[in-house]
Amino acid sequence: MKRILVPCDFSTTATHAYRFACEVAAKSKAEIFLLHVIEVPHLPNFSLVPTKGYEDAILGERKAKVQANLAKMRSWAGKTKVSLITDFGSVSTSIYRYIDKKRIDLVVMGTHGATGVRELTIGSNTEKIVRQASVPVISVHAPTKVASIKHIIFPTRLDLTEKKLINAVKELQQLFKATLQLVYINTPAEFARDVDTEQDILLFIQQHQLKNCNVHVYNDYNEESGIQNFAARYKGKLIAIGTHGRKGISHFLSGSLAEDLVNHVNCPIWTLAVK
Repeated sequence: MKRILVPCDFSTTATHAYRFACEVAAKSKAEIFLLHVIEVPHLPNFSLVPTKGYEDAILGERKAKVQANLAKMRSWAGKTKVSLITDFGSVSTSIYRYIDKKRIDLVVMGTHGATGVRELTIGSNTEKIVRQASVPVISVHAPTKVASIKHIIFPTRLDLTEKKLINAVKELQQLFKATLQLVYINTPAEFARDVDTEQDILLFIQQHQLKNCNVHVYNDYNEESGIQNFAARYKGKLIAIGTHGRKGISHFLSGSLAEDLVNHVNCPIWTLAVK
């Protein structure tokens, strides 16, 4: 994990995410790319209005302010190398582009979450990135010290084929030097006897060679509430979960457990889109 992208709109949660990313970078000796995207306003092209000159003046003034803010934030990073990027256009499109362009290993984003109709139809930029990013994403709601994270909550359906996800979680565990709390959420819709599930979990641990790992079976009405209620037992936690990156009508109908957690849980959420 050597190249970290931090999208920044200078909000409180973006600042929390940046400070968290600085600590991760210091721990892993990584470089940070701090990205601010200016969404260009659309102006009607009236013949009597010097549209291009007006846009250049407005954007030039805003870019100067952005560069000053980014430079100030760079000073918070200590010895960590921080590259400042200002881009124009769609936030999510810019993030995807710089993930590829800069060969990013991890995205760290602040999020306000989303609720109600907004959650069902629009969602947050963080939610979109969680769904489709080709690299892991850590979503940050509140101020969090990297050193405080002692537990990684890892909900699993015990899919032995998701090697990419499991290997990435193992790397995450090694980075934070945390205990892996492996939990199977047992729900009425997909009920399984504890004795059978525990045997499956032990096989899962053995096959993937997981270490410093505790095993749990937790009963609840659904997976999201089960994960939230189980995670509430622990202080100093980060939740790690895969998402299947649904789009369009499939996403609207089925939703995403990972995105729901990003919207509703205050601790850091690490996600990886499993294509």
